[in-house]
Amino acid sequence: MNRMLISAFFALSCVAAMNARAAGDEAKPKATVVLVHGAFADGSSWNKIIPLLQAQGLKVVAVQNPLTSLADDVTATRRVIDAQPGPVVLVGHSWGGTVITEAGTDDKVKALVYVAAFAPSAGESTADGGKGFPPPPGLAHPIASADGFLTLSPETVASDFAQDLDAKEANLIAITQGPINSKAFDSKVSTPAWNGRPSWYIVATQDRMIQPDAERAFARKIKATTTELKASHVPMLSQPDAVAKVIVSAAKAIR
Repeated sequence: MNRMLISAFFALSCVAAMNARAAGDEAKPKATVVLVHGAFADGSSWNKIIPLLQAQGLKVVAVQNPLTSLADDVTATRRVIDAQPGPVVLVGHSWGGTVITEAGTDDKVKALVYVAAFAPSAGESTADGGKGFPPPPGLAHPIASADGFLTLSPETVASDFAQDLDAKEANLIAITQGPINSKAFDSKVSTPAWNGRPSWYIVATQDRMIQPDAERAFARKIKATTTELKASHVPMLSQPDAVAKVIVSAAKAIR
């Protein structure tokens, strides 16, 4: 009888411990994925990624960068980071890589994911990142406004920015693109967030906006877990499942 009581007590204790652990896990804030778009784009560039991440139980917030300066975009990103109750996985595409490199020093940011993105070092600008590599064809003929904001023609979007998307989708990108202040590309990073944080990097091997070899160099420099995709500059639109898989891996690594 005593043995039966002891066994029952032990079983109840185990159940109580498991319930307490489960309750603690429920109370712990889950990771939030903060998505930062690049130049010539807006938050809709993540439209295919967002439902895939939500299906994995992740909270997702997309930043709307004003694209007026590095400082302004960093402020917009930090505002979103500040609003999150728990750990953050910060994801940047293209120019957004420079933004997360500067904005990601917040203690909440536990991982960085670069998607065909710039990853400057301290004292470097986005423009510095292209030095030593052939000029990418997609930046050969940007359209400049009188006040120095740059856009891409629909033809450039179709041939160099999103050449692996169909014509209708490329047209939507061209129409909804966000003009970027050309001076932003010369703004220098202070303390790079990738120094001391785990990073993931997606190289787009068919990229015509950033040289793929430059992307590989960024990934090596920041010691990132690297995935190569045969994709244009916008793999989150042409291969959303593969991009989401990398982001989910980063989120799981910080739990």
